[in-house]
This record gives sequence, C-alpha cells and structure tokens, in this order.
Amino acid sequence: MTPRTQGYTLAAAIFVLDQLVKWVMIGPLALREVGQIVLLPIFNLTYTENSGVSLGLLSATSDTQRWLLVALTAAIATGVAVWMTREKNRWDIIALGLVLGGALGNIVDRARFGYVVDFLDLHFGEFRPFMIFNVADAAITLGVVLLLARSLLLRDKPAKPAGDAPASETVH
Repeated sequence: MTPRTQGYTLAAAIFVLDQLVKWVMIGPLALREVGQIVLLPIFNLTYTENSGVSLGLLSATSDTQRWLLVALTAAIATGVAVWMTREKNRWDIIALGLVLGGALGNIVDRARFGYVVDFLDLHFGEFRPFMIFNVADAAITLGVVLLLARSLLLRDKPAKPAGDAPASETVH
C-alpha cells in the first residue's frame, strides 16, 4: 500500500470511527438525555453541542452561519486532501490523513445537526486542560501536532551538492 493510500485509508477509518462512536453516544448510551456518565475520577462522557470550531471560535448561531462554516471547513478539508496528493513524506501523509478524517467527521455533524457532538471530558477536579471533545477533534489535534513536530523538530537536512567540500577541508 502506498503512503498516499495509507493516508486516505486512515482518513476513512477516522471518519467511520468518529461517526460510529457519536452514534453510540447519541443512540444506545442516550448521552444527550443522560447528560453525563462518569467513567473515571478524571474522565467523563459529557454531552455537548459545539456550534463553533476549535475552542468555540466562529460560533454559527444561524442557518446562514452554519452553512458558511460547513463551506469553510469543507474548503479546508479539500485543501488538506490536495496537500495529501502532493506530499512525499510518509509521516506527513499520515498526519494529514488524521486531520482529513477528523475534519470530515465534524463536517458531517455540522451539516446533519447544525452543531458538532462532543462528549470526551478529561478533567482534574474543576480544571479542564481541554474543552470537551470527540474522536474527530482528537484526530485533528494529533495530526496537527505531528505536522508541527516534524516541521519544527525533524526537518530534512538539505542535501549537499556533489563535489562541495566543507570549508575546513578546502585545499589552498
């Protein structure tokens, strides 16, 4: 399987997993009606409806805003998909697959419901290091962190042109 195929397969798997888990939360677990299920002292399933994007930014409070947000996020997802077709680095393709799969999961929610279903609630007492999130959000975040880490920390070193000797080895 080529890296590009792996990236698109990962995107599809993230999308399906995200939608399946959201279906379980809304359907069989009835989290919308229950509101919250405590799993661990630091982790709950807490139903929320996010009408914005990351960190509640760009909140869509009308149908027009909702569909503009769908269009904006779809354009970004399209850009990520195009980037994947041009990217050569396997790890960047995998990271882009995570971002694309998560973006598609949240786009479908916004188109279907007008909001994104969030439910993963990590907390330490009253302190929440993250807003309540979902599988798609986690995939997007992981993908962006991988892209940034590779870009900032693991850059490929430029190849030296053939025949160029380091300055210390130059013969005078």
